[in-house]
Amino acid sequence: MIDIEPTREKEVYQKLLKIKDIVELYPLFGEYDLIAKVEADSYDAIGKLVVSKIRSIEGVKATKTLARVAF
Repeated sequence: MIDIEPTREKEVYQKLLKIKDIVELYPLFGEYDLIAKVEADSYDAIGKLVVSKIRSIEGVKATKTLARVAF
């Protein structure tokens, strides 16, 4: 889940669409502005993606990561 600075939602959304590991991206209303579904091989890979590609986008204020483990 991604919290964005006011008025920058569309700009950040367009930048997130270019990240290949994001497989789904939806707007939200409430505490967070967007939810992004990411697919990766490990928790470490997800962490690197969130820090290096998502949080580094200008206008992103905060993120919250929820993980689902496939059995």
